[in-house]
Amino acid sequence: MLTNPESRQRGQALVEYALILALIILVVIIALLLTGNQVTNLYSNITATMCNYHVGC
Repeated sequence: MLTNPESRQRGQALVEYALILALIILVVIIALLLTGNQVTNLYSNITATMCNYHVGC
């Protein structure tokens, strides 16, 4: 079966983009796991401060 070389290159590029996207998602997940508690604490501090000044509570 003969295939078009351009079609194979497009398929290869699609696989490469999918791998890059998977790597980015993995990095984001790891970053969130490592900093999740800090982000939660920061959000809680901001919310508490806003409530202290009766803004957005």
